[in-house]
Amino acid sequence: MAINGFKNHPYIPNSVPEVQQQMLAELGLESLEDLHAEVPEALKLKANMNFPKAIPSEFELRKHVEKLLAKNDNCADNLNFLGAGCWQHYVPAICDEINSRGEFLTAYGGEMYNDFGRFQTLFEYQSMMAELLDMDVVNVPTMDWAQAAATSLRMASRITNRKEFLVPELMDLEKFLIMKNYCGPDISLTRVSYDAATGQLDVDDLQAKLSQNTAGVYFENPSYLGFIEQQGKTISDMVHAVGGLSVVGVDPSSLGVLTPPSNYGADIVCGDLQPLGMHMSYGGGQAGFIATRDEEKFVMEFPSRLFGIVPTSVAGEYGFDDIAYDRTSFGHHREHGKEYVGTQSALWGITAGVYLATMGPKGMEELGQTILQKNQYAIAEIGKIKGVRSSRLTSPGFKEFVVDFNDTRKSVAEINKELRGDNIFGGKDLSHDFPIFGQCALYCVTEIHSKQEIDCLVQAIARIVCS
Repeated sequence: MAINGFKNHPYIPNSVPEVQQQMLAELGLESLEDLHAEVPEALKLKANMNFPKAIPSEFELRKHVEKLLAKNDNCADNLNFLGAGCWQHYVPAICDEINSRGEFLTAYGGEMYNDFGRFQTLFEYQSMMAELLDMDVVNVPTMDWAQAAATSLRMASRITNRKEFLVPELMDLEKFLIMKNYCGPDISLTRVSYDAATGQLDVDDLQAKLSQNTAGVYFENPSYLGFIEQQGKTISDMVHAVGGLSVVGVDPSSLGVLTPPSNYGADIVCGDLQPLGMHMSYGGGQAGFIATRDEEKFVMEFPSRLFGIVPTSVAGEYGFDDIAYDRTSFGHHREHGKEYVGTQSALWGITAGVYLATMGPKGMEELGQTILQKNQYAIAEIGKIKGVRSSRLTSPGFKEFVVDFNDTRKSVAEINKELRGDNIFGGKDLSHDFPIFGQCALYCVTEIHSKQEIDCLVQAIARIVCS
C-alpha cells in the first residue's frame, strides 16, 4: 500500500495510512501537505526526484562506493605540504585501536549513556591536557577550534559583561567568519593591524582600540601563518589593564617546546586536538578544547561537559562524573544553559588522551624539536631557489611558514597545478584570503616529512619556477 507516492516503511509506524490519518485527525488536519501550508507553492517539488535506480546488493553497493572513492587523491599516494588548520601528523596505532573499541565507538560520537570507562578516560584526557597547557580545567571537546574560539569569546563576554572583542587581522578568514557568526549579533569583533615585516600584532593599534567596553583580546600562538607571537605578555597586560581577558588559541603540538599561554597571562586557552592522534579526514578529525584556571567565574561559564573525580561511599574508592551539570543546556534547566550544546566530539578527547599518554612529556618535547628542525631545514632549502622568498615574515615560526613567489613568473595556482604532476600537494594559496601578500602560499612541515621528501619538494619548485 502507498500514500503520496511512497510505500509503507516496515520500520516506521507512521508510514501506514491509517496511522497517519489518526495523527492528522489529532492535529485537526486533513493531509500531510497541511503540515507545510506555510511553504509557498512555487517552492514545492511537484514531480518525483530524478534518483538513479537503487543498488540491489551490499556487494554491488560497496563496489560502486569504492569506485567513487578511488577518484580521490590522498596523502598516502602524494607528498603533502598543506596545513592551514588540518595537519598531517603521525598517528600511533594504539590511538585507532583504543578509539575503535565498542566501549567508546558508538553511533553517538562517543557519548553513550552508560559509563564503560568513558567518564574516566575523559577525566584522564582533561588532566593530561591541563598539564600540557599548564591550566587547571579542560572541557570535553567541542566540534573544532573555530567553535572553541567562538565559545571562549562568549565565555569572556559573560564574565566581563562586555560586548567588544579585538582579534588579529592576520588570522584564518574562515575561523574569523565562524567566530563572527557565532558571536553575533551582540558581540562585535574588531581586527587589529600587524607589523608588515614580522606579522606581530601592532601594539600601538591595539592600544588605540582597547577601551572600557573591551571584553578581551584573542590571538593565536603559533599564528595561523605559522609565526610565533612574541608579545604575548605585553598583549595580556594591556587587555588586563582595561579589565578585559586574554584569550589565546594554541596548537597543542607546539607545547613541548613553546611556553604555554598561561605563562604569559592567558585567562582562557583554546585550540584544536587534531594534531594529537587524529587522522586528517574531510568533514571529521577535528575537535576543539577550552581551558581555564580553576576559578568559579570561569568554570561556571563552560557550556560543555566537565568530568571530575569524587570519593564514593566505599573508603578508598573513587568515581567519575559530571561537574556542575546544571550549567549545561542539557541540565535540569535547559533554558538557563550558558549556550546550546549538542552532540560533541568526546571520542576525539579519548583519542587525544591515548596520544598524550603514549607520548608523555618527553615525547611531546621531541615532537616539537623535530618539527622545528625540519621546518628550518625546509625554509633554508626553499630560500636557495632563485626568485623565491622562503619566509615572507621574519618572525620565528613553528610548523608552517609563508613562501613568497611574487618575484617569479608563476602564480601559486600555477605552481600548485604543476606540483600535482609530481604527486605533491603544495602550500595553501593565500592570494584570496590575504591579497595584500600577492602570490604567497602557506607551507606546512611536520614530523612525518623526511629530508628526502623536503628535497623532492625543493627540486620540484625550483624546476617549475625556473622553467
